[in-house]
Amino acid sequence: MVYVHSSPSAVCPHVEWAISGTLGTRVDLKWTAQPAAPGQLRAECTWSAPTGTGGKLVAGLKAWPMLRFEVTEEPSHGVDGVRYCYVPGLGLWHGRTSANGDIVVGEDQLRALVSQARSGDAFAHKLDELLAANWDEALEPFRHAGDGAPVTWLHRVG
Repeated sequence: MVYVHSSPSAVCPHVEWAISGTLGTRVDLKWTAQPAAPGQLRAECTWSAPTGTGGKLVAGLKAWPMLRFEVTEEPSHGVDGVRYCYVPGLGLWHGRTSANGDIVVGEDQLRALVSQARSGDAFAHKLDELLAANWDEALEPFRHAGDGAPVTWLHRVG
């Protein structure tokens, strides 16, 4: 999925061009008002393409730092899923996801966290970073405002 949680109207065509260029098919998203940010628009689309396309979509969307967006790539045979979140002021977060959508924190990440944390507060802060707590907190009002919004279905050509 690509969730564009908020975009100025002038940037919406650029978002569509970025997604179109990555997927190799014309994209015409259904933009609706974003109640959590008056004057901004939102859109979402489901896409189907080879593994790794999510990162390419994110690279295209990051060109507009005023956007709030999420890109999720479902897990496939032998490959973890990935979730990307972008929020102005916080930047980009990405992490692996399990089949049910939970964030997967790897063994090496946990070992590094334990070895580097100097206090319980530092541990909790770093764990929140690994689990995207600040991004979820910032995006949650935008997610709820999009409940019931139209979804566009896209498939990569070729």
